[in-house]
Amino acid sequence: MHRSAIVGCGPRSRDHAAAYAAITRGELVAICDVDESRLNAFGDEFGIGPRYTDLDAMLDAEAPDLLHIGTPPAHRVDLLAAAVSHGVGGVIVEKPIAMQGEDYDRVRSLPLAGTKVCLNHQLHFHDRVRDMRAAVAGGVIGEVRLVEVTSTLGLSGQGTHILQLASAFAGGAEPTSVFGQVGGAGRLDGSHPCPEASVAVVSLADGTQIHLRCGTNGPVLQEGNPVHMNKRVAAYGTRGLAEWTMSTWELHIGEAATGGSHEYYTADLPGQIGLTEAMFEWLEDPSRVHPTNLADSLTQFNVILGLYMSALDRKPIDLPVESDADLLGRLRSRLARA
Repeated sequence: MHRSAIVGCGPRSRDHAAAYAAITRGELVAICDVDESRLNAFGDEFGIGPRYTDLDAMLDAEAPDLLHIGTPPAHRVDLLAAAVSHGVGGVIVEKPIAMQGEDYDRVRSLPLAGTKVCLNHQLHFHDRVRDMRAAVAGGVIGEVRLVEVTSTLGLSGQGTHILQLASAFAGGAEPTSVFGQVGGAGRLDGSHPCPEASVAVVSLADGTQIHLRCGTNGPVLQEGNPVHMNKRVAAYGTRGLAEWTMSTWELHIGEAATGGSHEYYTADLPGQIGLTEAMFEWLEDPSRVHPTNLADSLTQFNVILGLYMSALDRKPIDLPVESDADLLGRLRSRLARA
């Protein structure tokens, strides 16, 4: 039985912990948070005894096989570095892994040979997403030519989620260039700093394109939806269309069309269970690489860096890109003058 621990006992970690009620190959043995009242409330809710306010102390005492990092984005790289230095075998990190080029470069420089890392893109493991991905990969809609993704949360809130979905529906082809634009400085100083609105065309090595709209320019799919519920991925092929949103799905093949509705919150916990079990599979068998592994996630974040550089330089950017310094600061300065 694998030993697991959580650092960061805020709202996002609740789903990580709840998944262990159904996980068969691991158990949650310890938790850590700098806020003792939050730590104890979380421990009482999920029946976890060992509780720590210092991550190094927890890793020394408990030696977990898997660490869940559920903290706000500003702390994640430091905590990942600590897990690597303690030789933790596996880490599940909440998305996004980085804010801009400096922390992206820090993650890339970590000596990760002994630590397997994935991002917590649990949507990849939702039943309906899995079925739609399988249909597209099986050629049901023909050869995929375009994948369109949208979200009403910005690039740091949901951008990496929808880029991961876009990559999965496009078959994982490498991005080769991005041409993008951004607008609005109002979110650049928040906990998930990014422009208020972003749009981009991403070209892939096989000729497929990804079209992205993310932030206040993303479509509201259903009036009254919470902002995080407005996510959509649509794959356009030579024979048809496959579309998934947080509450609906459609499959169009020639003149035939099928579709229906689904309940996001019903699917989300099984998705978290599937993501966590897939990490245990990777720990046990190195050939079973996690679908949301860090290497792929860094490729997807490199698209965001290229998008920012494209907006600043007003030209397409070849990928992968070596990021310019202080992209968010430069965007803040540029957008404040707009």
